[in-house]
Amino acid sequence: MEQIVVDGSESQVVVDDPNLLQKKISAIRLGGPAKLQVIADFDGTLTKYWIDGCRGQGSHNVVQQEDPEFNDKRQKLYEYYHPLEFDPTIPLDEKTKLMEEWWGKTHALLIEGGVTYNGIQNSVAKARIAFRDGVTELLELLEVLKQKVHRSFKNVRVVSNRMVFDENGHLQSFKGKTIHVLNKNEHALDMAAPLHDHCDDVKGLGDEKYALKKRTNVLLLGDHIGDLGMSNGLDYETRISVGFLNDRVEDSLECYRKAFDILYLNDASMHGVLKLATHLCSTESD
Repeated sequence: MEQIVVDGSESQVVVDDPNLLQKKISAIRLGGPAKLQVIADFDGTLTKYWIDGCRGQGSHNVVQQEDPEFNDKRQKLYEYYHPLEFDPTIPLDEKTKLMEEWWGKTHALLIEGGVTYNGIQNSVAKARIAFRDGVTELLELLEVLKQKVHRSFKNVRVVSNRMVFDENGHLQSFKGKTIHVLNKNEHALDMAAPLHDHCDDVKGLGDEKYALKKRTNVLLLGDHIGDLGMSNGLDYETRISVGFLNDRVEDSLECYRKAFDILYLNDASMHGVLKLATHLCSTESD
């Protein structure tokens, strides 16, 4: 088992209950690839926390508005709310309200200060954001598995806040309920969209929702204890949770190691998860 979940010596990995983890691995392998789905957070999970010694940008910080005053206002919100997001002393219900405040104020500033579709594309091109090593290979593995189990639905979907633009490409509003760090769960699947919107169709989305309900084994990836709630609303049989504790390790190690089945420390790569996912879907005996 150690060879499965530990990725070399580049980072430390913590498994609080190896026996329980092994039981979960065996159960998921017994179910096979057709019953497995991967639920992953984006910022700080699929993406690197540190890039060339500097803090990588999150999704909200990537967007730069033409009026620098609004960028400054959003940065101040980040500086106030981000430490609260990871403060282990704040009760979950109180923290949820704080995150709703943060996202709501940020969205309001984006609308008030103005954002265009082309402006977002330019911001992303210049952004300090990068995927962890191994993420591309993990997505490729999942695509291959989709083909092997003969599923026709599009297997990568994005659950996120949805922007509404006018005919001139200017941001007008946000569609639906606000999704923030503490309410990303299976109920948010109604807000999900394919990786490329133009490939979507209503019938295909309905078929996929039904298919996802049949995938009752879960590999969940996150960098926040709140990310464990991403599987809420899903009647899963077995879930393996993998956490990334990227910073302030000493402050949060104890609560994170109890919360996640596997915990990677210090901005680790995704190679360990790739090895685990490969093993979970392998038909070969141990």
